[in-house]
Amino acid sequence: MKHIMAILISVFSLGYHGKTIDFEKYSPCHRTTVAHFLNKGKWDDAKLENILKSTVIQFIYKEAQRSGKPVFCIVDDTISSKTKPSSRALHPIEDAYFHQSHLKGKQDYGHQAVAVMLSCNGIVLNYAIVMYDKSKSKVKIVQEIADELPVPPVVSYFLCDSWYTCGGIMDAFIKKGFYTIGALKTNRVLYPCGIKQKVGEFALHIRKTDAAVSLVTVGSRSYYIYRYEGNLNGIENAVVLISYPKDAFHVPKALRAFISTDVSLSTREILDIYVERWPVEVFFRQAKDRLAFDRYQVRSSQRIRRYWLRCRWPICLHVLDAVKPCLSKTAMHIFIAISRKSGSISSTSVEQGTLALSRL
Repeated sequence: MKHIMAILISVFSLGYHGKTIDFEKYSPCHRTTVAHFLNKGKWDDAKLENILKSTVIQFIYKEAQRSGKPVFCIVDDTISSKTKPSSRALHPIEDAYFHQSHLKGKQDYGHQAVAVMLSCNGIVLNYAIVMYDKSKSKVKIVQEIADELPVPPVVSYFLCDSWYTCGGIMDAFIKKGFYTIGALKTNRVLYPCGIKQKVGEFALHIRKTDAAVSLVTVGSRSYYIYRYEGNLNGIENAVVLISYPKDAFHVPKALRAFISTDVSLSTREILDIYVERWPVEVFFRQAKDRLAFDRYQVRSSQRIRRYWLRCRWPICLHVLDAVKPCLSKTAMHIFIAISRKSGSISSTSVEQGTLALSRL
């Protein structure tokens, strides 16, 4: 318990910079003792992961039931950049590969994390972070996330960028009651008037005076939006919005496209809902700035996953404490119980903790 308290207090008061020396100020033990607990300690990280997921689902879904607001399942990925090791390195960092970085516009070496956020009525919690180690595709990772989510109590939406707007993922989420709203690559194929055309090619023929074009203001900016409804390859029926900024009409680099499988929504509603995916970007920035999400100094794949897990827990506790302090205290007690040695954990105590969460 003293290790857990030292870690959490230091994270909340000082932030974390990727080194166990950060914990020394609040721990009576040497930093190597804390490091051993984090890396090789006999605590059940899989059980902690499941409890964290269960806590997030129960809280977000109950908020949806109480408020009637939709649940947003937000998915995005980020790269924790690392230095490529020498070919002669005896102990290189595990599961690090080259990934395409959209931010840098080139291949970047490191670990890629797929993050899943659940949001409702302004409350945003991290549900999962999965390492993309190329043993399975990112599409498969997100499909498995969709499969494990329960059906929400209200109409809800899966929000994503253009990497995840494929038929397989959309089908997985619609089975669980989530419509998809996301960005769309401009090389995707549409069938306006039964003619096969890529979004980018079709956009060149759009005119401001077309009946399907409207001028929409989102925030402080205005856009010309063409609304297409029909089929795409692998998708039977959806709305596609083809967008140009008001002052950059027909500028190729300014072209953006969005898709919604909920065809009942207006153009403005689709864009307003898509904006709700922004918290995942804030989460990545906070995790990197305050919890050294991209500056850890460990090599083992298991230790990296444990590290990501302990990055998520303080953020979850912080949000829960701001919204409902009693819930964060219950979650904290479960965390401490699971973090003890396996021999001293009672399955009954964990079940009781989970039951307490469900009653809040």
